[in-house]
Amino acid sequence: MKRILISRRRTVPAAFAAAVAVVGALAVAPAHAAPPPPPTGKCNPAVDTMYYDVTTKVTPVITDFQAITIAEGSTAQKTVTLRQEASVTTTVDERTEITASASPLFAKVESKVGFSVSKTTSTTKTHEITDTWNFNRVGQYGLYRGTRKVEGEYVKYVCAQTGPTTGVWVNAIRDAAYGTFTTFEAPEIGTVVRNCAALEPLGTVRRAAQDRLGKC
Repeated sequence: MKRILISRRRTVPAAFAAAVAVVGALAVAPAHAAPPPPPTGKCNPAVDTMYYDVTTKVTPVITDFQAITIAEGSTAQKTVTLRQEASVTTTVDERTEITASASPLFAKVESKVGFSVSKTTSTTKTHEITDTWNFNRVGQYGLYRGTRKVEGEYVKYVCAQTGPTTGVWVNAIRDAAYGTFTTFEAPEIGTVVRNCAALEPLGTVRRAAQDRLGKC
């Protein structure tokens, strides 16, 4: 079986639609609030070529995990293989093959969430992760690899020229008013300890790993 060996904590990199945009509303209402169309139906093709907007949901995901208890007198250094529990794959409109045309979408996503995300065909799935940790005190530990998954919806419009400096925004998502995407932050690997007096910040991968050791 193939192994990924990690000696210390580090980051693991494991269309054009036919209708003119209707200002103020999307053609099809999603189950929750979708990104808005351009604020105005008109554009200047000399300066306006494309318009993106996104809605995002960020979720910490533990992809590989192993709980370990260090008892009094236990060996301080241990090599442990993590158990795969989940994976995240980059998709656009439920397709896993990501082309260069998706770069502006993910750039918009990054500006929205405030951190870098995968912009290419990629997944967090691995065959196996083995790491060596040093434990200096007794306790219950969670050894983890995880990421922050970003999913949401997007709109894409292009400026259709009607004159030298005039145009109208046209929905560029074929057969839909909006599209969907999933991506993720570069995974991290590390350890957390069960300590109800020192909880990791909510929304972080470390907190998601800590919660695996039991809710406080």
